Amino acid sequence: MITGSNATARRSGRPDRPARARPSPSADSSGAGSDSRTARVGPRLRALRRARNLTIAQVADAADLTKGFVSRLERDQASVSIATLLRICDVLRTPITTLFEDPPTTVVRAEEAPVIDFAGGRLRHVLQTPAGVNGLRAFKVVLAPGADADSEEHALHGGTEFVTVLTGSLELELEGESCLLRAGDCVTFPGRVPHTYRNASRRERCEALWVIAPAP
Repeated sequence: MITGSNATARRSGRPDRPARARPSPSADSSGAGSDSRTARVGPRLRALRRARNLTIAQVADAADLTKGFVSRLERDQASVSIATLLRICDVLRTPITTLFEDPPTTVVRAEEAPVIDFAGGRLRHVLQTPAGVNGLRAFKVVLAPGADADSEEHALHGGTEFVTVLTGSLELELEGESCLLRAGDCVTFPGRVPHTYRNASRRERCEALWVIAPAP
């Protein structure tokens, strides 16, 4: 899930942990995959850091990460969790949506929708609304079988979040309590509530529409 400049992650007090081994997108035909629309997060984070006159060490220290991890991330050589990316964006004082390229028109064609990959491509966020829209922000979340967003819960400072499952099943964890959603199920909750989510199936892909209002 994507959040903005006011978004924050619950800090664990530990450096970013190595991600669990996952199949590569090319080896998992049921995974989220990757294509030419996938945003290259590293160079954009590097440009934002330099625009803020910050060193890699300063960003790493403020985000509770290691200098080596931030350096690899800026070179697109490290997989990043949503909560970690939120922390970095907080340090850079920028909404996470700036990592997406704006679509050319207010009509977002399926082949033009900006994409950000997480967990080696097993989790994808596809932007459904133009970046300039302030009333709400909508994303299609695509999870490969068994993929999870984060072991670390994250939250907005305010606003409302709405989720509806399109295909498969989604396990949503809200303040430590689990809620299983199947295709057609919906849930609405305050954005300030810490949460995370995962694909409840080890065999089927899950797709869900995630809406945040107002737009972060």
